[in-house]
Amino acid sequence: MATTDHAKDELHRIRHSAAHVLAQAVRDRFKKDGQDGEVQFGIGPPIADGFYYDFVLPRSLNDDDLRWIEKRMKKIVSQRHTFEQSELSPEEAREMFADQPFKLELIDGILEGALDEDGEPLPEGQAPKLTVYRHADFADLCGGPHVEDTRQINPKALKVLSIAGAYWRGDEKRPMLQRVYATAFRTKEELDQHLWRLAEAERRDHRKLGKQLELFHLDPTAPGMPYWLPKGFKLLTTLIDFWREEHEKAGYQEISTPLVNARQLWDISGHWEHYQENMFICPVDEHRTYGVKPMNCPNAMVVFNLKTRSYRDLPLRLSDCDVLHRNERSGALHGLLRVQKFQQDDAHIFITPDMIEEEYARVLALTDHFYSIFGLTYTLRLGTRPEKFIGDVETWDRAEAALRRILDTKAGVGQYLVEDGDGAFYGPKVDILMEDALGRQWQMGTIQLDFQLPRRFNCRYVDSDGAEKTPVVVHRVIYGSLERFIGILIEHTAGAFPVWLSPVQATLVPIADRHVEYAEAVEARLKAARIRVEHPDAGSRMNARIRQATLEKVPFILVMGDTEVEGGTVAVRRRDSKKSVTLSVDDFIAGVQALVASRAAESTELSPAPAE
Repeated sequence: MATTDHAKDELHRIRHSAAHVLAQAVRDRFKKDGQDGEVQFGIGPPIADGFYYDFVLPRSLNDDDLRWIEKRMKKIVSQRHTFEQSELSPEEAREMFADQPFKLELIDGILEGALDEDGEPLPEGQAPKLTVYRHADFADLCGGPHVEDTRQINPKALKVLSIAGAYWRGDEKRPMLQRVYATAFRTKEELDQHLWRLAEAERRDHRKLGKQLELFHLDPTAPGMPYWLPKGFKLLTTLIDFWREEHEKAGYQEISTPLVNARQLWDISGHWEHYQENMFICPVDEHRTYGVKPMNCPNAMVVFNLKTRSYRDLPLRLSDCDVLHRNERSGALHGLLRVQKFQQDDAHIFITPDMIEEEYARVLALTDHFYSIFGLTYTLRLGTRPEKFIGDVETWDRAEAALRRILDTKAGVGQYLVEDGDGAFYGPKVDILMEDALGRQWQMGTIQLDFQLPRRFNCRYVDSDGAEKTPVVVHRVIYGSLERFIGILIEHTAGAFPVWLSPVQATLVPIADRHVEYAEAVEARLKAARIRVEHPDAGSRMNARIRQATLEKVPFILVMGDTEVEGGTVAVRRRDSKKSVTLSVDDFIAGVQALVASRAAESTELSPAPAE
């Protein structure tokens, strides 16, 4: 059931209030040891699924501390402590928090009109105000809102979750604090559902499964730059092969361009001015500086300009799956979901202005096709002109109006999200927000409308009236980053990929040594039929080989004994079943080939959820 705005507001108040209770409980933990004066408080905001609070503490917290803190929080909320707000003068605020350096920094930021009490930028036009909320014997710098009293926080729906490190204000040059994560819901049933989702997310963690399934390796010598292992590389190339096949059908022409380009290219495109901090820069000598490409757009403009173009050549759809590099902060890197080296299913479509809506319809139809293959649902989000942009406002307004018309037709008026200021620096965009098996939303592909880069590169085509005109460019990716797509796909399927994508589609298990020769003959037939098959070491016990294949989530396990050798058959067991069925080798091959040809999606293997 969708959460109503009222329910979201209620949860926000509950969690904001519970964050103060958490801070109080942490203080009490160290007061118990006579060390409360050594506790320094950072910030404690509500977040999407709970809340956290940051501290500098006399020692590192442990699991025993978390259990004590949760018990203390439940005792506090079961008592009736009213939340009371009061406004302070700058002098009163500084006196109250004289021994709290982080709070003093926030007070200065608030008074300068730049920050709120959580260190976030103040909304434009909002006057700075210093307020505190008190409950029991605890007070915190805060603008609210809160529940009326602590009994509105359900102790049975409250849970302290984990500890993590966090730099103050997210700055790696600032002090490291201890962050305590917790959550609160209205009912115990809602909390149980959330804890189940967390357990499922842990079970599906792509970093753990990536290691278990031998898909990729992340090495400290190349942070955020995955090593693709044989099985993972097969998964990657299978996705690219599918992408290539479908895009050739749709009229795209694939290109590949240099990984490193001289600064001159990035100056023309505007990336040197607007994106340089996210690029890897290579100074060659005092006269030459190169940049490793973070995106393919400028190179596509160069390809367009290689010959005289006519309106008859448009739309010109140039696709590209080159490796890209972006310089991310080390703290932002996360498995395959946030990397520095990646590939994306890129394309740059050169069109005339009157082709915009038709071409967007084509791209969105292709998006529907791709996401339906994987059993994924998605929503669309419009990103409008950012604070730093190139070009003129009139052109931006025209581009945004075109995208709104397209989304009104595709999704329905008011049926898509709008993120003001989230466009690329050269044009507005439509983001594809994918939902996985746990209901989590991920930003994947994007479709950007660009009037600026073709002007900057002086791209021209000869129109039907003989005049030279500047094309419009649609930048689009559907998978998005293939690394990120694979990371999410691992978690969406819990590593149980559909047959067409599985790096290994069948494992052969001869029961005894006398069956090995027959297994080798079956293996040769499967390989000739382009079925990806493994024949593990026959020295291990049969049950151990079956168990290993099950752990590796191989779709089919083929057991072969005397009966199968005599009948020219295989006993086929699916990864999600303990039962087997006997098939001829030909029938098994035909069945797998049909599954591969249909690219059928399969079960995501969810563990049972708690009852409502």
